Amino acid sequence: MDRLSTPEAAREYVLSARGKGQRVGIVPTMGALHQGHLSLVAESQKHCDVTIATIFVNPTQFAPHEDLQKYPRTLEQDCELLQSQGAAAVFVPESSMIYPPGFSTYVQPPAVAAPLEGEFRPDHFRGVTTIVMKLFQILPATHAFFGRKDYQQLKVIEAMVRDLNVGIDVVACDTVREPDGLALSSRNRYLDPEQRQIALQISRTLQNTQRRVQAGERDVETLQHQMHRELLGDGDAAESVDKIDYATIVDADSLAPIRQIDGPAVALIAAFVGPTRLIDNLLL
Repeated sequence: MDRLSTPEAAREYVLSARGKGQRVGIVPTMGALHQGHLSLVAESQKHCDVTIATIFVNPTQFAPHEDLQKYPRTLEQDCELLQSQGAAAVFVPESSMIYPPGFSTYVQPPAVAAPLEGEFRPDHFRGVTTIVMKLFQILPATHAFFGRKDYQQLKVIEAMVRDLNVGIDVVACDTVREPDGLALSSRNRYLDPEQRQIALQISRTLQNTQRRVQAGERDVETLQHQMHRELLGDGDAAESVDKIDYATIVDADSLAPIRQIDGPAVALIAAFVGPTRLIDNLLL
């Protein structure tokens, strides 16, 4: 597996493959890789001749009070995992190469970024759209692979690609879960055993919501009320998450609020277990 450390080397690598008529897939990550990331690499290999992962902990998507400094960094282990999965190359730039002195150009995120994460992390998606657009410029691939675990992020990137006529196919990949339902996340490693059990309330609540919809419940207010009750342990503090940022049901494409489920919808949760903020979602 080739390790690319400069934008120039990365661009030349992709253009060389494209010049041979090869399809090139990129898998953008912030490292601390788990099976969810590796599933994106595997999906890229189904579609593409060459797969390149990127590892870059992007500072512009973290607010000052968030966990940038303690975000897990496991580069050598990540590279071993990528190589074992068959990735052709990994792009691992220094921050100064992505954001050189005097950097001041950002990508304004689309409207779908405004609710949910946009309310609780106001500058987050500006950082996401900026870094993803930069990666698309540095690595002019044919395909890019993103997980539905970060559902709003996926919708933001799809809208950005559409609105700005970016010549890349965004491929959405299913969320990978532990056997007990917990969505894989790099932040799961922050959870102690007791917190991990409480974190299961998130996926359990989503699954119960999906079952209620399948059983015929269509009133969003009723469903959301039950989501909050379950996340709070139905009154049992020992089973409750520590804080709910949102537990909501919205239109699956626009993420706009809805009152009744009469088309594609998605349930999304952002909640704290201890100091760790976890997100998850499920299509209804």
